[in-house]
Amino acid sequence: MSQTQTANGSTPAFTDKWNERILVVKREHFFPEGSWNGLKVVDFDRYLTIIQNKKEFVARGPVETDYTYKQIIPYLVFEHEGSYFLMQRKATASESRLASKYSLGIGGHLREEDIAGTNLFAWAKREFEEEIQYSGALEIEPLGLLNDDSNDVGKVHIGFVFLLKGSSPVISVKSELARGELLSLNTCKARYAAMETWSQLVFNFLQTR
Repeated sequence: MSQTQTANGSTPAFTDKWNERILVVKREHFFPEGSWNGLKVVDFDRYLTIIQNKKEFVARGPVETDYTYKQIIPYLVFEHEGSYFLMQRKATASESRLASKYSLGIGGHLREEDIAGTNLFAWAKREFEEEIQYSGALEIEPLGLLNDDSNDVGKVHIGFVFLLKGSSPVISVKSELARGELLSLNTCKARYAAMETWSQLVFNFLQTR
């Protein structure tokens, strides 16, 4: 895929981050009969097979504005005894479209070296350890597939959402996250309007469980 293959025909300015080669799959392979919005319970094995058979590794910059591709994102929600880890991104977050937003999920792109010889659960664990300081035990449960085509960020990403059940409440943020705290869903609701869209969809899903 060339750098000119963007939604608006322009070529983004690149930094090292935008040049890294990340895992993508063409939208048509995930949605042969049309897309849907929200967090949906799915057969994870089916979508893993799609990724295995149709995966590409391309420079991140062009696909940030190319709506024919979906960037694969593990999206991890931490829960301890009924409380959820709600985080806030820094105002200087590298993804400027999400700066200062609240998030229920930890997510990140996958590079070719990240997935060599690993499965989806190993991807999730790596991403969690990159973003969060935590030393307790974890149980990982797949929740579903998250798609949101209502905004420019969502149009180029797809989330494999996991619930991480922790044995300890001792947890803190690092990297691009400004802060985080364990809160009940009812308390999280007060910050719903300031959440990133994916977290709003996850919140809606958790309320129905």
